[in-house]
Amino acid sequence: MVKLKIKGHEVEVLAMRTSSNRRALQFKNKIIETLKLVGIKKDEVEIPLESVARKKAKSSVTWYSKNNRMYYSNNSQQTFIENLYLCMSLIEIEVKKVLSGEKTIREFENEFEEDHSVEDRRKEAREFLGVDHDTHDLEIIDKKYKELAKELHPDKPTGSTDEFKKLNRAHKILKRELQ
Repeated sequence: MVKLKIKGHEVEVLAMRTSSNRRALQFKNKIIETLKLVGIKKDEVEIPLESVARKKAKSSVTWYSKNNRMYYSNNSQQTFIENLYLCMSLIEIEVKKVLSGEKTIREFENEFEEDHSVEDRRKEAREFLGVDHDTHDLEIIDKKYKELAKELHPDKPTGSTDEFKKLNRAHKILKRELQ
């Protein structure tokens, strides 16, 4: 059994060799039911499904609460269905924390709150760091960040305050996505 650390939680990774579109729909429905437990209505949840669940693709969940847009996506696994399973598992963990009183609903919202341009900013951050658009390994991103930080630090002859700030923003955006 393999576990992956996502947003500070260890989540079991399932290798779904015989997964189907039906199973993806079950995961989607489970996410909707889980979010209902914290007052999110079915109409306020968007979960796009792929036409082929075994396809290499990112999964994402968007929901709205009190005019706030919450979003989570995962692209760390080989297939859409495996990524959707990880989204479902993380949302279940976070909702359980709210229901048990470990977290307030506002803390839950802060964990997932993002604006509409988050995907564009993540793409730009990966480009700035010089990593592939599908890189989701935080170790690779951290390594590239450290290399660039040495080069762009304002105290270095090749350094620039503006570029160094841009580097830190890019790293922060990707770190938030992957932790």
